[in-house]
Amino acid sequence: MKVTIEIDCTPEEARTFFGQPDLKPMQDKVMARFEKQMLDSVAAMSPEAILKMWSAFLPQNADQFREAFGRFFGRPFAASKPDDRK
Repeated sequence: MKVTIEIDCTPEEARTFFGQPDLKPMQDKVMARFEKQMLDSVAAMSPEAILKMWSAFLPQNADQFREAFGRFFGRPFAASKPDDRK
């Protein structure tokens, strides 16, 4: 013997019938927070934001550039002394 029952209802009606909780408000809050985090991450990786972040590490004027260049190239060459042996 085979019995087939067809029930036509929405997911909300089925959840209510079986006594399961409605998680839609919680899902909406989680999705809104997730969307905000995603948009903030995308904004942080925009070309303008990246250039602004990199420009903080670059010298701002000629004196700072000269000083940074001297620090970068001056110390390794100043530390090595020519060998007097021939």
